[in-house]
Amino acid sequence: MRRKFFAPILVIALAFPFFAADKKSGPKPIVVDFSKEKAGATPQAFLPVVGNWSIQQDGKDKVITVDGRAWKKGNPAEGMIESARKIYGSRHEEFIDNVKAFAYFPYAVAGGVDEFHDGEISIRFKLISGSLDQCAGILFNLKPSGDYLTVRFNQKESNLVLWTFKSGKRSFVKRAPEDVPLDMGQWYTMKIAVHGTQLQGYLNDKLLLEYTLPEPVNGRIGLWSKTDSVTEFADYKVLKQ
Repeated sequence: MRRKFFAPILVIALAFPFFAADKKSGPKPIVVDFSKEKAGATPQAFLPVVGNWSIQQDGKDKVITVDGRAWKKGNPAEGMIESARKIYGSRHEEFIDNVKAFAYFPYAVAGGVDEFHDGEISIRFKLISGSLDQCAGILFNLKPSGDYLTVRFNQKESNLVLWTFKSGKRSFVKRAPEDVPLDMGQWYTMKIAVHGTQLQGYLNDKLLLEYTLPEPVNGRIGLWSKTDSVTEFADYKVLKQ
């Protein structure tokens, strides 16, 4: 008798209805669908940990927005404890303690992807405003300890940078050698590709950042921002290999 096997990506899609598999041939990316979410409400596909995150209407489309205008230092997201329990269960207390050390940096965790190690993560983003910062980023390798990595673009500096957050400390890792000024209020794309310890960062399909990580990544993923940035995100896709 032939046994039937179900691809893990389909199990993820069924367990978390806001994530769906792309129907193209080959490896199928997980695509976040905001169309069934409620505008003005807290997102369901992402679990806010730090900052103010909501679903907003952008023309005909719904997007996820981080609004840093009410930002205060050390202010986690409303419902952060509940989100932490959903992400790490009984290990959430250690996670919460470390999150508070990074409350300068808003982020939300993708609810439908339990772990990511090899593959690609891509987003579209639109920078709306920000006096201190105008940031958009991809968070990855998030651990139960609260440590993580992020590749981010900051319009204030016009660059793509890899940062590490570990044991309550943010550390610079590598900056893309080329500065790329972007216009506010326009949509752009960002992508990271991870293969073993090799990391690549792309902006508008152009490879700008390459780095060899000290060890392979394996953790949760999400969206990232900084201080008072107001940023919209759409078309969050994850291709796991």
